[in-house]
Amino acid sequence: MIVGLVGCGHWGVNILRDLRALGCDVRVVARSDASVARARNGGAAAVVPEIGELGAVDGIVTCTPIETHADVIEEALAADAPVFTEKPLCDDAGDAARLAALAPDRLFVMDKWRYHPGVAAIADLAQSQRFGLVHGLRTVRVQQGNRHSEDAVWVLAPHDLAIALEVLGDVPRPRAAGGQWANGQLVTMHALLDTDRGWHAMEVSERAPAAERRIELHCDEGVAVLGGGWDEHVLVHVRDGRKERIEASGELPLLAELRAFVGFVDGGPPPKSSAAEGAAVVAAIAALRALAS
Repeated sequence: MIVGLVGCGHWGVNILRDLRALGCDVRVVARSDASVARARNGGAAAVVPEIGELGAVDGIVTCTPIETHADVIEEALAADAPVFTEKPLCDDAGDAARLAALAPDRLFVMDKWRYHPGVAAIADLAQSQRFGLVHGLRTVRVQQGNRHSEDAVWVLAPHDLAIALEVLGDVPRPRAAGGQWANGQLVTMHALLDTDRGWHAMEVSERAPAAERRIELHCDEGVAVLGGGWDEHVLVHVRDGRKERIEASGELPLLAELRAFVGFVDGGPPPKSSAAEGAAVVAAIAALRALAS
């Protein structure tokens, strides 16, 4: 299988690694000297400066700065192959809706947390109602600093909205938000959203004293917690004082989502996070930013 990869930055090089591990020949679009070097050192079958020079490919993965997503995706779709783009779909709700309408069946978003074994375990608890009725979901995604040009909400919030989609079954609806703005960027945000299956309380920040990734599912009879991105278990704090440990090991999420995309290109089921779901995430972020203004 021949896959085009647009972008080979600090994260794109990991995508190249995993696509090659899945047996793909990868042609990379890279322009800077550093990106070209990463692509060549990573075993790219070819390195070209433009999407139009990729030649015939079976699928395309895009990994470029968020502000370029809309233009890059539209150009990639012109190759008439399935496209898998890093989150978020783009940074404009109108553009997101247009892209989703342009290619509803062959454009997908790389929401890697939907492939995390711990998130899958929490989603299973929500679906089975093993610990009673689900009331809501709390997510915390905070850190010191942000190497992206976009702010914390565009960089971090898509992950937690995708987790809510996986656990609660829908992209939550924004209800309230507040945060800290600095130089026109929303660097910290607390938000409350809801779905038909429960509320979603979300905290994201690039100004936190320490990094934290936390997911809590609040149910009648207990709270299920995934305490970190590398955790391989979910700990349930039951109302009667017991603690129940649920093992949640498995394939790393990036490899798992790329495996899903490669399988789809080869005739299998589509990966998670359709273009329509990606557009709903972008619309939710735009609404949260307006609420936090």
